[in-house]
Amino acid sequence: MNSTFKLNLLAIVIAFFTVGFIPQKGYSKEDKKPVDHVNPYMGNISHLLVPTFPTIHLPNSLLRVYPERGDYTGVEIHALPLVVTSHRGSSAFRLSPFQGEESDLRPVINFRYDQERLTPYSYSVYLDEQQIQVDFGLSHQSAAYDIEFENNAPAYLVLSSGNGSLSWDGKALSGYQTIGSNTKVYVYLVPDAAPQKVSKLFDRKLEESTRAEGRNACLVLNYPAGTKKLGVRYGISFIDEAQAKANLEREVNGKSVAELQEIGREIWNRELGKIKIEGGTDDEKAVFYTSLYRCFERPVCISEGDRYYSAFDGKVHDDNGRPFYTDDWIWDSYRAHHPLRILIDPAKEEDILNSFVLMSEQMEHFWWPTFPEITGDSRRMNSNHGVASVIDAHRKGLKNFDLEKAYLACKGAITEKTLAPWSGKPAGELDQFYKDHGYIPALYDGEKETIPEVHSFESRQPVAVTLGTSYDEWCLSQIAEELGQKEDAAYFKKASYNYRNLFNEKTKFFHPKDKEGKFIEPFDYKFSGGMGARNYYGENNAWIYRWDVQHNIPDLISLMGGNDAFVKDLDGMFLESLGRSKYAFYAQLPDHTGNVGQFSMANEPSLHIPYLYNYAGQPWRTQKVIRKLLKEWFRNDLMGVPGDEDGGGMSSFVVFSAMGFYPVTPGMPEYSIGSPMFTNVSLDLGNGKTFTIEAHHASDENKYIQSATLNGETLDAPWISHEAIEKGGKLVFEMGPKANRNWGIK
Repeated sequence: MNSTFKLNLLAIVIAFFTVGFIPQKGYSKEDKKPVDHVNPYMGNISHLLVPTFPTIHLPNSLLRVYPERGDYTGVEIHALPLVVTSHRGSSAFRLSPFQGEESDLRPVINFRYDQERLTPYSYSVYLDEQQIQVDFGLSHQSAAYDIEFENNAPAYLVLSSGNGSLSWDGKALSGYQTIGSNTKVYVYLVPDAAPQKVSKLFDRKLEESTRAEGRNACLVLNYPAGTKKLGVRYGISFIDEAQAKANLEREVNGKSVAELQEIGREIWNRELGKIKIEGGTDDEKAVFYTSLYRCFERPVCISEGDRYYSAFDGKVHDDNGRPFYTDDWIWDSYRAHHPLRILIDPAKEEDILNSFVLMSEQMEHFWWPTFPEITGDSRRMNSNHGVASVIDAHRKGLKNFDLEKAYLACKGAITEKTLAPWSGKPAGELDQFYKDHGYIPALYDGEKETIPEVHSFESRQPVAVTLGTSYDEWCLSQIAEELGQKEDAAYFKKASYNYRNLFNEKTKFFHPKDKEGKFIEPFDYKFSGGMGARNYYGENNAWIYRWDVQHNIPDLISLMGGNDAFVKDLDGMFLESLGRSKYAFYAQLPDHTGNVGQFSMANEPSLHIPYLYNYAGQPWRTQKVIRKLLKEWFRNDLMGVPGDEDGGGMSSFVVFSAMGFYPVTPGMPEYSIGSPMFTNVSLDLGNGKTFTIEAHHASDENKYIQSATLNGETLDAPWISHEAIEKGGKLVFEMGPKANRNWGIK
């Protein structure tokens, strides 16, 4: 998704020798549980952008770590991480075990390494040039390292904070790092043996001291020659050092690294086991469970004990017995990540939505968050799709959050905050134009921007914002209906058709207009719009936004000339060439990777597109395309994810699609049927009921649905209601190698 993150030049060949998937020791193929299928290295490198990190964490937990490298084919790791405070962020604190000359000490020591083994709950690595073995296990807010030194030289433990303070009190190292927006992360770290000496490392020199502060604040614990083993336990907090200590004592005191790993394994198997699969190849199982594991990376619960620190108002709050969650990029997670949680963990989804209500109340303006992070709402991307998660949850029976407050916050975020992308400013001239005319006006190439709310790099994205806001306003209309607010419902229902204002009847594309209502000409639907097509669209070009009317697909089909014309244009997207060399295409559109023609598997606005054939009476084409995309773009290897995955935003598409259905329109309690990959899928719905999907003879070859039944009754439509799933029961498919073009056309 977000191309402002650093692009990486990838040394692919090194990757397969340096970072391979090594299954956890001790479990035979017959004993494999769901977590044993997870490959955290899957997708660590990609065509252009970094899609995934090999993250060690418990489901939706505050403490996350991963080995930091220059890129994920790197031959060095940058110390040992203690906590990563945001998805794809860098470590707040780093620990470096070291033997050697004191003059070689640094706040962060780079290690060559070998024999790296990483699972969702454990880490093991041999620092071969130092001849140090490291093993790691973690809990939700605390963790432990075991460190073994092979040499007899003096040993050092180097702890650094990138920007903060560290101190030693005779028993423990504690301190903080400032991570932005007046937010601090605290650490309390206890070694199992007292050091001989404690020093401050500054400007490459050691100075005996028990305190260090500022940039690269660094304390060094010195141990005598002959030290062979050191254990380190630590707690992390966003509240204070005392809470970090309490987290440590609550979670890891008295537990060995091996015990923490075994507890973590049990937790992961319980969560991943909410979806059980049978059939498929080992690689297909690895892709499925790795994708499901990614769906538990975010958001994270930051309740500590019974309190949490909120960056949304800079205060510590009681959580009143209900966990508080943050770090969720709703711009894409609304599509499938939130809907997946509604299915398998509805109580957690209610807590997450309740957290969003609380954030809205805590912020300066009562506006629903768009990119809630540890450091507050960063207001990134375009539109305010969190409103879709509200109506989707409510329509699917989730009631344990305040719908009326959620509606008012969502309404404020869409009508009072500017619609300009990447901005948290109040509505202004651009927004008034949208209210008056029903679209965001575009500028001509070279025309100077005059609206202060518009981000200098992200631009207006007028087509993307108009289409996205049309959907958001449809969602508002649906919530207003639920609340009996008829006037609001009618107003937003009318506004939900604003996408029509940019539809070009001649070309059948959504085409930017100037403030006078004229289409911008000349125009190239592939390349107009500058970097990431942001002057008109957003990260993707017009070929992707052509289908961005999730809430009214029948009307989109009608605009495009009916079913046959719609299918022809869908096919045309998959056939259309890049129009330039790959080098030139991706230089302008680095997020638009994973291409099949002009379709991009690598960016979330594309995820619903393959399912659109269902709506035009040709579901067999959806079945064919879905299987092609899953097989080609999601694989059990380092390049097995095509683009920015975003901690569940894209992986949830894989989970749904492999099961055989997908939520095309969050807010409508139904799912569009694709092509089930496994012969049997069982979903624990979290309400005491189970929903089972049987796909007889499903295989790579047998990807086409021949017939289907739901609870013994014939199913001849390519969708299923949420109510039917929620009640439990059985969906049965007969699969075959050739398309039954008559199935699902009613």
